[in-house]
Amino acid sequence: MPAARESLLDAAFTALTRRPWSAVRMVDVAAAAGVSRQTLYNEFGSKDGLARALVRREADGYLAGVDHALTAHSDPRDRLTATAEWTTAAAGENALVRAMLTGCWSERLPSPALSAVPSTSAVPAQRRADGPLPSPGDLVALVRDRAVTALAGPGTPGSDTADLARSCELAVRLALSCVAAPPGEGGVAGLIRSALQRQAG
Repeated sequence: MPAARESLLDAAFTALTRRPWSAVRMVDVAAAAGVSRQTLYNEFGSKDGLARALVRREADGYLAGVDHALTAHSDPRDRLTATAEWTTAAAGENALVRAMLTGCWSERLPSPALSAVPSTSAVPAQRRADGPLPSPGDLVALVRDRAVTALAGPGTPGSDTADLARSCELAVRLALSCVAAPPGEGGVAGLIRSALQRQAG
């Protein structure tokens, strides 16, 4: 029931933008999605299951945006700059992405344990959501590794790949610093380009 699941996650996300997670009621999420409460419980098992699924979906959406940014340009510096800009924009627009990237979960948000939880769900997507959720360090590593894969050409020597990995991680970590403290003149792009030029030179 993928369509119902997505509708329920959309309804839960919308509810979360209007009230704290503790005040989000399962019956209201089901009604907003136009499905029965039983369908909601069949998909997620519990409110905690819904929270885990919501966090997993937002993490996946953030990483899909990273993949798009890494293919949107031909120049490697432009790709890393686009990735950094996406990171700061996604964190600015989505409180769950911001919490995942920074590890700062406010009392308004669901804060599921990052470790896996026992799953008895028959729904494959829920079994995945019940698995480990990414920590900020995990997300940095995932973005760095995706950037290296996107930017390294075939047969790139190991030393060059290590340098590329450092540049990619630098870009990600600078973007995260911009999430915590927005940059001044030149914005994220100016900061990333300047840092990459210094590292290359």
